[in-house]
Amino acid sequence: MEGINVILEKLGIGDVNHGVTTGQSSWEGGGALLESFSPVDGRKIGSVTQAARADYDRLVEAASLAFKTWRSIPAPKRGEIVRQMGVKLREFKQELGTLVSYEMGKSLQEGLGEVQEMIDICDFATGLSRQLYGLTMHSERPQHRMYEQWHPLGVVGVISAFNFPVAVWSWNAMVAWVCGNVCVWKPSEKTPLTAIACQNIILDVLKNNNVPEGVSCIVSGGRDVGEFLAQDPRIALVSATGSVPMGRSVGEAVARRLGKSLLELGGNNAIIVTPTADLKVAIPAIVFGAVGTAGQRCTSTRRLIVHESIFEEVKNRLKKAYGQLKIGNPLDPHNHVGPLIDKQAVIQFHHAVEQIKQAGGTFVVEPGAPEGDQYASGCYVSPCIAEVENHWAIVQHETFAPILYLIRYSDLHEAIALQNDVPQGLSSAVFTTDLRDAERFLSFAGSDCGIANVNIGTSGAEIGGAFGGEKETGGGRESGSDAWKTYMRRQTNTINYGTELPLAQGIKFEIE
Repeated sequence: MEGINVILEKLGIGDVNHGVTTGQSSWEGGGALLESFSPVDGRKIGSVTQAARADYDRLVEAASLAFKTWRSIPAPKRGEIVRQMGVKLREFKQELGTLVSYEMGKSLQEGLGEVQEMIDICDFATGLSRQLYGLTMHSERPQHRMYEQWHPLGVVGVISAFNFPVAVWSWNAMVAWVCGNVCVWKPSEKTPLTAIACQNIILDVLKNNNVPEGVSCIVSGGRDVGEFLAQDPRIALVSATGSVPMGRSVGEAVARRLGKSLLELGGNNAIIVTPTADLKVAIPAIVFGAVGTAGQRCTSTRRLIVHESIFEEVKNRLKKAYGQLKIGNPLDPHNHVGPLIDKQAVIQFHHAVEQIKQAGGTFVVEPGAPEGDQYASGCYVSPCIAEVENHWAIVQHETFAPILYLIRYSDLHEAIALQNDVPQGLSSAVFTTDLRDAERFLSFAGSDCGIANVNIGTSGAEIGGAFGGEKETGGGRESGSDAWKTYMRRQTNTINYGTELPLAQGIKFEIE
């Protein structure tokens, strides 16, 4: 594809790319070569050299040294540098968004939207750099003052997943940077080139502002590199996005050394549709939530819990909507559904389909694999809908594919219980025009997820709110609100400006 070649050239992506970089310097890692193939057409895009242990240690040493300088730069000045990164991302939005789409397989609109999220978090972090507020407290002791302040942690490790190959890094990095930390990024081995492109885009900003080498690092590789980060006491915080098994492994390793972790893991997200729902609003949200990014979002709609009085109507409307879906090259804006990330994901999709059949599920919209030359990569599947029971093992599991489970309910209390009765707790939604139903869903007795929406779907979070979930989703929070506190350490300070030494709680301790 000629257009892709031009875009790769603009982004500085060659046939073989250095997979270890401390920002201003990069080098060929000592690990095996990592090749990136597009799920769109099966074409090899390029290669990245992976890090060996010696490369990793060299990189972390550079990051640790850079931290001592970076933390001393005033936060608003760090914010100004992040602002300039946002300007550069605006300049390369089309190219980077296209590469995201081509390397990962999501639609071009979603690829561009992901880059827009990066731009938005730059704007957010720039403002945040002047708002790293602490508190003041009244002391019980006379002529004493108490307050708290926040200090940077140090080196922050970011492990990102293939489905959002650049946005999730930026959620972490931009906020961590204005807080005074430095970042070591291990991108997904399935989407390594988008990470190299990001570093290339911000390189001029780093150089022009004399940012110390090591503030923005990339270390490419597989599971072993992730284990380096998790086990390394020099890494103050590990932010990991991915599957529950991966997050559990990272969390255990970091906890073993009493480090800090931020885990954003799997979702098994449900939408409840009540009898009063406006279906003109609900149906598009359900379909996008289920098939957007080919069902490979952590916030994808996996379960649809519908009231029995409108069950058949919703089912028929969904069948009609799915009949209009166009599957194909995600760079074509007329297509709604692109490929899965690789052939292994296709195998997992078909395995899940067989499990549904064995459990007794009925397919409302049949699964399959589209045929034709445009699907020659072997990574395309047809989105499907199945009537199931919530307690089935396959339904309790997060399948990263466009499979929507249709479940019937008779009472809102039952619907909420069904929604909550899975191990994951990321995103949730209810469609209703009944104020009482909406408030009940949002109450302490309602959704147990980190995200709970009314009359919008489960996916499409904005960067202004803290993003993350509960239970097996990991409990971490990224992006907006006060998620910045995760990247800092709290310090409580007490100052005695008097001439006496009164002790707390009225304790007396007298010596000559």
